[in-house]
Amino acid sequence: MTLDALTARLAVEAEDAGLLDVAFTTVDTPVGPLLLAATTEGLVRVAYANEDHDAVLQTLADRISPRVLRAPARLDAALRQLDEYFAGRRTAFDLPLDLRLSAGFRRDVLTHLREVAYGTTASYAALAAAAGSPRAVRAVGTACATNPLPVVVPCHRVVRSDGALGNYVGGVVAKRALLDLEAAA
Repeated sequence: MTLDALTARLAVEAEDAGLLDVAFTTVDTPVGPLLLAATTEGLVRVAYANEDHDAVLQTLADRISPRVLRAPARLDAALRQLDEYFAGRRTAFDLPLDLRLSAGFRRDVLTHLREVAYGTTASYAALAAAAGSPRAVRAVGTACATNPLPVVVPCHRVVRSDGALGNYVGGVVAKRALLDLEAAA
């Protein structure tokens, strides 16, 4: 039996026994490899390679559960929807999300990020106002920078009030690529 086959069998048995708390996989995308992780509640983390996938997995083990295993089957819907998004056939994600890695105002911002429509942008100031704290522009920036679900929760659609891109967890090149993808649709 190969290591891949053994790992797949372990993932199935762990899932069947209720011992798999965080399933993960990686996927190559036009903006680089992404790590996807899901709990039984939903997608909990999307991470760019520049975030260090090993460090992200350690954080998931520390904050959620040490029972973390490469088990792509739990992420089939997320993988399919990401493929559709990057192919220009999907404008919104319809996935259960586990937002436990965000709390308070940051979590409120994530909720409002999902309201920024595909192919459009919003300013940090507009998002702060939508979240009920118009003076919390920097806090919105922090919420976007710490978004545990980039791409799926579209923090890439938030730009500075002057139209400049601003920073992005996946890097400015990835942010530009996502905005260009959406503008071309």
